[in-house]
Amino acid sequence: MIKRYSLAQMSSIWQDEYKFKVMLEIELLTLEALAKQRKIPANIPQRVRRKAKFNLKKIQEIEKKTQHDIVAFVTNVAQNIGEDAKYLHLGLTSSDLLDTTLGVQLKAASDILLADLIRLRKILALKAKKYKDMICIGRTHGVHAEPTTFGLKLALMFDETARNIERLLQAKEEISVGKISGAVGTYANSGPEIEAYICKKLGLKSAKISTQIIQRDVYAQYMATLAVIAASLEKFALEIRHLQRTEVYEAEEPFGKGQKGSSAMPHKRNPVICERICGLSRILRGNSVAAMENVALWHERDISHSSVERVIMPDSTILLDYMLNKFIEVIKGLNVYPENMLKNLVKTQGLIFSQRVLLALMDKGLKRPVAYDLVQRNAMKTWKEGTDFKDNLLEDHQVAKYLDSKALDNIFTLDYYLRNVDKIYSRVFSKNT
Repeated sequence: MIKRYSLAQMSSIWQDEYKFKVMLEIELLTLEALAKQRKIPANIPQRVRRKAKFNLKKIQEIEKKTQHDIVAFVTNVAQNIGEDAKYLHLGLTSSDLLDTTLGVQLKAASDILLADLIRLRKILALKAKKYKDMICIGRTHGVHAEPTTFGLKLALMFDETARNIERLLQAKEEISVGKISGAVGTYANSGPEIEAYICKKLGLKSAKISTQIIQRDVYAQYMATLAVIAASLEKFALEIRHLQRTEVYEAEEPFGKGQKGSSAMPHKRNPVICERICGLSRILRGNSVAAMENVALWHERDISHSSVERVIMPDSTILLDYMLNKFIEVIKGLNVYPENMLKNLVKTQGLIFSQRVLLALMDKGLKRPVAYDLVQRNAMKTWKEGTDFKDNLLEDHQVAKYLDSKALDNIFTLDYYLRNVDKIYSRVFSKNT
């Protein structure tokens, strides 16, 4: 039977050794199905299974002459079977082997990626809970907005990762499909029962309808899902890259003992892992476009999709596996600097409380445009002069008519912004999550 590879061996799934093992199993299962239907002698499947094997080097030698990998594979296997080789590949076409094998490979690859995502979700949950109440500035357009917590940033990543797990589960279900329907999908030389038997043994569904191939929208959806997951990782990595900037320096990816950041500048500690993740996500997005280009083929099949898939399927699954493991490494070893978060929080001299001042003035009866102009006038003074926002408000006679020092002290408090954090966490980290 087909060897099950460990989760650390994504690349093994895409090696010729594994591919031909799956194909050989399909050939042997076909014989079993034919024997059950009494189309071949009952003793053939066991007899062939005992002798059936292949040699990669010999397949490659045969392929040089035939220019056809499946013909080379079948020829090599037949050489080891002897007289019973006449039953081999009976009623099958090349794509019966190729597409059904691809279903097995993608299902196995998906299991590895799902395990990666589940590990990432677990470590994000731990870190999000650890930093739940660690207050920091929230930024919109890269500019200080209002206070949030570092834990909420990580909780957001956790929630998005949970969605990506659901997306990949659905995509895995869609690609866990095989077909043994012949040259144009009509089962002319084999019946749907044979296909059903083989697919069930391999843990796949039978395609409801196919041509010579399974339709490529199935794989386009799968590749798009991988691209979405990669985009999420890029988003997470980009956040850490921004937080690691010298001017911010609130969090930093791990920097190992003996690691060097620059050949010229010994002081450098660069976010190289996160930058690598951001770069690799572009490849997965490009590969998803190539998968969509594969959907439209001539009639019942042409071969233009095949060469593309031999590159993008292994590359994308291997790359995403790598990216997930590297980001897990980043989150596990993440350096967090709460003292810098507090420094940055007060950097704008209280401007982060501007919305609360606006709302307080409106509560006093001022119309929004009037209240907004009053607050903005003092905020712009703070920006321009570097003065304290609260002091500017107190010195503004129009504001002072409505808000005294005590009222402003109540407004300029951080606890106000944290009062709903527990409620958010209860939704994100519910028992059903």
